[in-house]
Amino acid sequence: MAATMSSVATILKEIYEPTMREQLNAEVTTLTRVQKTSEGVTSEVGGRYVTFPVKTSRNQGIGARLEMEALPAAGNQGRKTARVGLRHLYGTMRLTGQVFELAKTNTQAFASTLEDETTSLKTDLAVDLNRQVYGNGTGTLAAITAGTTGTTFTVAHTLWLDSQIGCVVDIYDATGVTQKATGRTITTITDTQVTISGANVTVVSTDIIVRTGSVGKADLSVQREWTGLGAIVSSIGTLYNLTDPVWTSNLFTNSGTARALSEGLMTTACDVARKRGGSTPSVMFCNLGVRRSYANLLVQQRRFTNVQEFKGGFSGLAFTTDKGDVPLVTDTHCPPNSIYGLNEKELKWYRAADWEFMNRDNSTWDRVPGYDAYDATMYQYSELGTHRRNAHFFIGDIIES
Repeated sequence: MAATMSSVATILKEIYEPTMREQLNAEVTTLTRVQKTSEGVTSEVGGRYVTFPVKTSRNQGIGARLEMEALPAAGNQGRKTARVGLRHLYGTMRLTGQVFELAKTNTQAFASTLEDETTSLKTDLAVDLNRQVYGNGTGTLAAITAGTTGTTFTVAHTLWLDSQIGCVVDIYDATGVTQKATGRTITTITDTQVTISGANVTVVSTDIIVRTGSVGKADLSVQREWTGLGAIVSSIGTLYNLTDPVWTSNLFTNSGTARALSEGLMTTACDVARKRGGSTPSVMFCNLGVRRSYANLLVQQRRFTNVQEFKGGFSGLAFTTDKGDVPLVTDTHCPPNSIYGLNEKELKWYRAADWEFMNRDNSTWDRVPGYDAYDATMYQYSELGTHRRNAHFFIGDIIES
């Protein structure tokens, strides 16, 4: 009887290519851009908080007088203090004892399991931080938009859930206080729906889905994740323990009604940010759909839409102002129907150190009690901050192409 592939399958050698073929989107555009700014990253955060003074009003002891009239009453600068607290971020991986023994060379495994797990965890942490850049401090992965009882929920978008099947999540109300479900696993994701494991859950519009254990309160009184642009570029709420009319960003929304993007709207946003914040924003971020809307706008006006290279190695469509071109850069984590205009000199990534392994007991790997397995944890204590909230703008309710 002739030998066949089936009959000799047990003795055939499997040949693996040496490189892992990545299938997941690992873009971290905004995070990388913040890192490249002149004052983008600081490690001078030795204490629990970072504080800095904010000037909120001018000396009003000014006036014009006639001869022998009383001089203006003395005044002084108005100052308040902002306080930025660091967030404690972690990523943990586990390998079995057998893996340590067997996954040492490429002939035994298609990639070194240890190297791949370590490298991939660093990538996953960077991707999650890029998502947190656009958050509002609550840890929201998806915002539910329709009330229902079940395990499949309609959400505003799933841009922050890309490749997150298997993610373990909790469901809270919009305040981040009332828990409605915990420890559920995401089983299905579409553009506008999320399905979780377990029993039915009753939700209402505005409930939020968060990573298990990572929820923060909407009023920012309790935070675990970064504050994010959703809270920084806002005209309401306390930020960094500071509330003041001057300490607000510039919002251009349309009460939830979508409208076409126009250069006039973008120019107005840049002008208001320049007037209140002292200079024109240095970059604008949007998702792919808004980028297409802007490109179509330029085509309609018979203008060039070539991608331009800007300082720092970034490229994008140019938006022209009287202070020069501002790049419109795409980021797949940027919320839909919106543009964030940022003055990068006023943003800062506060951190005690870069990502590193927790080894305070002189051991990176901790044995799992009762098992032939070992855990390693990476950590970073950091926060995204801004010195000048009024230097940024947000345009919402944009029709995407």
